[in-house]
Amino acid sequence: MIDEKLSLVPHHPGCYLMKDKDGVIIYVGKSKNLKNRLSSYFKSSHTGKTAMLVRDIRDFEYILTSSELESLLLEINLIKKHDPKYNILLRDDKTYPYIEVTNEKYFRLLVVRNPNIRKRRDNKLFGPYPNVTAARNVVDMINRIYPLKKCNHFEKKECLYYHIGQCLGYCTKEIDMNVVNNMKAEIISFLNGNSDIVINKIKELMYKSSNAMQYEKALEYKELLDNINTTLEKQKVELDDNINRDVIGYYTDGNYLSIGMLFIRGGKLLDNNNVIFPMISSLEEELTTYISKFYDKHNILPKEVMIPDIIDSNLLESAFATKFYTPIKGKKHHILNLAFENAKNYFNEQMTIIKRSEERTTDAITELENVLKIDNISRIELFDNSNLFGTFNVSGMVVFIDGMPAKNEYRKFKITNQVNDDYNTMREVIYRRYYRVLKDKLARPDLIIVDGGIGQVNVAREVLQELYLDIPVAGLKKNEKHNTSELVGLSPIQIIPIDKKSNLFLLLTKMQDEVHNYTISYHKQIRSKGALESVLDLFPGIGTVRKKNLIKKYHTITKIQEAPLEELTEILPETVAINLKENLKNIEK
Repeated sequence: MIDEKLSLVPHHPGCYLMKDKDGVIIYVGKSKNLKNRLSSYFKSSHTGKTAMLVRDIRDFEYILTSSELESLLLEINLIKKHDPKYNILLRDDKTYPYIEVTNEKYFRLLVVRNPNIRKRRDNKLFGPYPNVTAARNVVDMINRIYPLKKCNHFEKKECLYYHIGQCLGYCTKEIDMNVVNNMKAEIISFLNGNSDIVINKIKELMYKSSNAMQYEKALEYKELLDNINTTLEKQKVELDDNINRDVIGYYTDGNYLSIGMLFIRGGKLLDNNNVIFPMISSLEEELTTYISKFYDKHNILPKEVMIPDIIDSNLLESAFATKFYTPIKGKKHHILNLAFENAKNYFNEQMTIIKRSEERTTDAITELENVLKIDNISRIELFDNSNLFGTFNVSGMVVFIDGMPAKNEYRKFKITNQVNDDYNTMREVIYRRYYRVLKDKLARPDLIIVDGGIGQVNVAREVLQELYLDIPVAGLKKNEKHNTSELVGLSPIQIIPIDKKSNLFLLLTKMQDEVHNYTISYHKQIRSKGALESVLDLFPGIGTVRKKNLIKKYHTITKIQEAPLEELTEILPETVAINLKENLKNIEK
């Protein structure tokens, strides 16, 4: 079938979608020449992650585009939509923090992570910063030097910041706007890279405190000055302008690609970001795809991006409104080489760790396939149940793909049958999960692992038979100390011994701990909410709607006890709120 489809693929730019045995899209790619690219997967030998991908492919689709730019933009959208497991992912949805100068009468400094939303306002954004701690340190430092407004709203009286000299009393006084605007101009200048103004300001405050014999305060300013000087010295690069730039280098050896990114803001090196991942497509396509996804996610682009010469700068400039280029000499070329060097160093550091982890995981999966007599185990779904004397019954499901947790696929189940019966709980959760898999045509696991012994495994198998699903099921038993002890599986069912020093045992223990902790966390959440619901049911005047609003706002009994009466009357009539406050005093927090 694949060979027949390959013969019909044109020599044309476009995107292709690889599918597994369940019809689930597992990889999205683009190419200038679809026929050559697709043929390379099926008519060439491969190693590493590419070999794993080809092993799982059962079908493919392709979409023709009129240009390479269209295929690039389409690829980004298709990856967002389908989240294929073999594509490069920007892990943990990380977004870099920014410092925002608000466009209020009395402006404030904020640390934000979603500049795209806030961009609609006329606020000024600076960054990105390498982490939220770095951004907050900058904001804290500026707030110590300048008496800025720090409250989200206006208070009725002066706060502590006013009394310690870190606020001008914006809530109760009309402040001269010339003073406010001058502070704003100095702060914006500092955030743009001009540090002299702030350094001189700190020196002035330090000398003033010293002359007033406030030596402890003067020492604080001295330490603050030292910290700024150290930071600036670390960040200094050999550029004379204040242009914001990103610099991208790479290193590859074998099947892995390391990308090093340097963030230069205001002529100073802010930080670097390094990633490493296995290659599936060509080097040029992998680099282009990663860069495109990175800037599609981070909406605030620098003025310039320096890139390796193997990347088509015109293609990226057409997709993103900024300048992409490759410097060939001078200081900028030196900085680009620095990005390459960073990528190489990161590659060398990580490869030992990756190879060791992959070997352990691969060995464990291979051993699991051997003991259970199952071929090609990739996706494993694990279940655990939790209850409290037959109440607050819940289950949790975690997913491991190629030995690694896929947390975006985790699921929680609130069990409808609140009876202390683990078999019925297992029956319900397995039925609900795999009925949904059939109904919505979701990816099917290669193996299901349940928490329990022979009884739980048999129950799961019975449910799968009712749904006409042929998926292997195994069980993980715990000992009296709640530690992983035995693997249950095969047909006829039996106890399978596992060497406790083996990679398989370590992997199974990791999986069992993951599903147990995930389920317990959900159980605690439900139990806490249920306890609150039960208490609120005792009070007249609190019906379904009011109870729901109280739970949504306060979450716990303690927070309701601590809430001011005026706040409670926003949800409840005054008499009901008073009664609730008085009677909750008798309930243990």
